[in-house]
Amino acid sequence: MFKIFKYLKPKEGLMAAVSLGFIVCQVWLTLKMPDYMAKITTLVITPGSAMGDIWTQGGYMLLCALGSLAASVAVGFFAARIAAGFAQRLRGMLFSKVDSFSMAEINRFSTPSLITRSTNDITQVQIMVVMGLQVMFTAPVMAVWAVIKIAGKGMEWTMATGVAVLIIVIGMVIALIFVMPKFRRMQGLIDNLNNVTRENLTGLRVVRAYNAEAYQEVKFEKANEELTGTYLFTTRAFAFMMPMMNFFMSGLALAIYWIGAYLLKNAASLDAMKTTFANMMVFTQYAMQVVMAFMMLVMMFVFLPRALVAARRIDEVLETKPTIRDGSRTEGEPGVVGEVEFKNVGFKYPDAEGYVLKDVSFKAKRGETVAFIGSTGSGKSTLINLVPRFFDATEGEVLIDGVDVKEYAQDALHNKIGYVPQKAVLFQDSVAANVAYGENGREPTTEEQIKKAVAIAQGADFVEEMEGQYGADVAQGGTNLSGGQKQRIAIARAVCREPEIYIFDDSFSALDYKTDRVLRSALKKECAGVTSLIVAQRIGTIMDADRIVVLDEGGVVGVGTHKELLNTCAVYKEIALSQLNEEELVS
Repeated sequence: MFKIFKYLKPKEGLMAAVSLGFIVCQVWLTLKMPDYMAKITTLVITPGSAMGDIWTQGGYMLLCALGSLAASVAVGFFAARIAAGFAQRLRGMLFSKVDSFSMAEINRFSTPSLITRSTNDITQVQIMVVMGLQVMFTAPVMAVWAVIKIAGKGMEWTMATGVAVLIIVIGMVIALIFVMPKFRRMQGLIDNLNNVTRENLTGLRVVRAYNAEAYQEVKFEKANEELTGTYLFTTRAFAFMMPMMNFFMSGLALAIYWIGAYLLKNAASLDAMKTTFANMMVFTQYAMQVVMAFMMLVMMFVFLPRALVAARRIDEVLETKPTIRDGSRTEGEPGVVGEVEFKNVGFKYPDAEGYVLKDVSFKAKRGETVAFIGSTGSGKSTLINLVPRFFDATEGEVLIDGVDVKEYAQDALHNKIGYVPQKAVLFQDSVAANVAYGENGREPTTEEQIKKAVAIAQGADFVEEMEGQYGADVAQGGTNLSGGQKQRIAIARAVCREPEIYIFDDSFSALDYKTDRVLRSALKKECAGVTSLIVAQRIGTIMDADRIVVLDEGGVVGVGTHKELLNTCAVYKEIALSQLNEEELVS
């Protein structure tokens, strides 16, 4: 838990130290009031006392109360500043850390869990910091100081207070033993609820199309009830603590008065009775302060267990070392540009037993188009994801411009690549901003470059018909565009980077055959000299490729042109015949 506090700034540590000074001042002023109460009591029960003296002591008592209030406000101010700044920094660090993760780390934590850790967990830590400065520091200082104050006021009263405190501490420990495991489970249940909600919202069209609203409601209700049940258990456990504290506080006051009555009855003289009575009043005040201190600790323990779990989850992400480490190279071998080579590459996912890719070797020279085809699950997309280092090869080497991709600085590597994923990802912004998205390591993208990229991607017709044209708004996820329109903007984004290498991960599947053909012709003409790696399911998309790599169960079973593979690769011919007839294949 306390490991996370290493991310506090020295300035915040200084503010915490100042807060501690205000806390000491607050406690001193609070514990000074019973002394004035004792003097007032003595004056009241002493015949001939002047009313002015009573008012004077009452005035001092009021000043102590106001001073304690001011110190408490100051502590609250500093606590809020520290907590807000700390939470802001943790969110930024967590976001940056997740940005550095490979897909392996993302899959390990899961997206819903990372969202929960970045929001709910940090909120829990923020609350704990605020409460900790205001309560966790105040309570022990007050308890110890009050005990010291009452130590000489009467053994009988001290023993009664000690018994009450002991019972309260035992009750808190028992509650924590039962509640702590539930808090650990609660954060996981929040992750699950977040996951169910996210799935329902992102898949709303499918849910409605299959009339699965009732099923999703049951699924959500189950996750919701599990979280609610756990939350109620922890809340009820701590709800029991407050009445218990009030009970023992009232019992302690009764015990003090009962002991005081006994001592007054057996007092040897009138002066002794006055002293005993004054001590009883003071002791009552101090004993209540001791119990109040423990009541504040109980309040803190309501937040602390959950905050401990949250802090551990945050620290787990921050301490995770990304498996993909940055290299130092920014350029390839001299004179080599746009060249991609796989040398005996093998890959398996973390914690998986079998290999997804086995002994894959091929070479794509500058300006060539190399396509990959195979049955579902043959490893096409996995292979293509090794080039931009979304994953690192388990065996062998992936070379770009003659240099292993592991040796490149990631920003330099990505600047060589124009990547178009299977599912087009658009951001809530304008068309122009989506096309010019990201940093390409060169001068800022111009309006002419954006228009040219959109034209090459065959998107100028629909973009210029939109209200605002290139400045038109794109909804989150591109929900105001069709699948083909989204895909063309995604392709335009890759073209706009003017990269050395294009990676098309089944990026033409959302396009009709005519648009597909025209787009590829435009790419070949306008982007000559750029290497293209294409994953495709459609034979028509890759028939004109310079080389086709056929994958089956993670291995290469054929490499060649379309015509060569029809004669030499049974797997390729089977795929081709499932889509086109004999005449179309040879035309």
